[in-house]
Amino acid sequence: MAGEPVNVNEFQELVRQSLPKMYYDYYTGGAEDQHTLKENVKSFRRIIIQPRILVDVSKIDTSTTILGHKTSAPIMIAPTAMHKLAHHEGEVATARGAAACDVIMGLSYMSTCTVEEVASSCNAVRFFQIYVYKRRDITALMVHRAEKNGFGAIILTADTPRLGRREADIKNKMIAPQLKNFEGLISTEYVSDKGSNIEALAAGTFDASLCWKDIEWLKSITKLPILIKGVLTSEDAIKAIEAGVAGVIVSNHGARQLDYAPATISVLEEVVHAVQGKVPVFFDGGVRRGTDIFKALALGAKAVLIGRAVIYGLAAKGELGVKQVIQMLKDEFELTMALSGCCSVDDITRSHVKTEKERFICRM
Repeated sequence: MAGEPVNVNEFQELVRQSLPKMYYDYYTGGAEDQHTLKENVKSFRRIIIQPRILVDVSKIDTSTTILGHKTSAPIMIAPTAMHKLAHHEGEVATARGAAACDVIMGLSYMSTCTVEEVASSCNAVRFFQIYVYKRRDITALMVHRAEKNGFGAIILTADTPRLGRREADIKNKMIAPQLKNFEGLISTEYVSDKGSNIEALAAGTFDASLCWKDIEWLKSITKLPILIKGVLTSEDAIKAIEAGVAGVIVSNHGARQLDYAPATISVLEEVVHAVQGKVPVFFDGGVRRGTDIFKALALGAKAVLIGRAVIYGLAAKGELGVKQVIQMLKDEFELTMALSGCCSVDDITRSHVKTEKERFICRM
């Protein structure tokens, strides 16, 4: 591709040309027919922005506060696995990029750099994402390590009792490397004769018995606020509030779990209404533009998480690429705010967007 990338999609094209196919497919792929994967992005295009004119937008403030942490924009880095498959510096480079842009990073339980390496790499706000293993003592130890190393919250991924069927990984016989966080605790080098070693790793370690009552167990082993990731319905949003979590993340796991689950932007408002402002609602899935961030906030999200976009930047240019992708999205978001007549994130309201359903009703 000629010239420097000017948007996230062009970063993806750079990575497609340079990253080994096994790793590119791992990062970009979804479950089964990849219907939900496509819909995560397409559904944003069905939402129209309704701008306000003749507003003084000479000064725009994109900053916000997330669980008490001031951040430069309503953007967080989603916890995604195994960054060293994208770049040799792995999550350390991602953390430094996040710190430079003053946004919060979510570090994956399945990271290729240790909790301690990431914590010591830069001074930034970080949240730690966990899966619950069959061996609860290992999960408890990881939570304690995160707390000891200054992480600000725990993100519990709750949509993975088993791994979704990711057919590209099966065809490529995707290899799961040994994860440094678990050295001396448990082997993460699983071998499968059925295809993906990642699937074998999940089957061998993830606790499929995890249920709502286990939130109390998690709360008993940490003082950190807990965000629950994977909420797609009002019913689960209400249960999350009853369980006492500090926030919910509307997510379908980047469309990597259950295919034909709803696109996350299509159910965001349902979850927001169910929560009734009792805790913040965060949004994950399909964000590729600053306009996407604006739409999610207008529908009630406190902030968005970006996953694949950051991986594309990391794979293309390491720490610099992470910074460039985040800054691109921040700049696009700021421009969208200005052109929509919003000087601060609090000025973004439900009346600034119209969904496909609303437009259909207007035509009746």
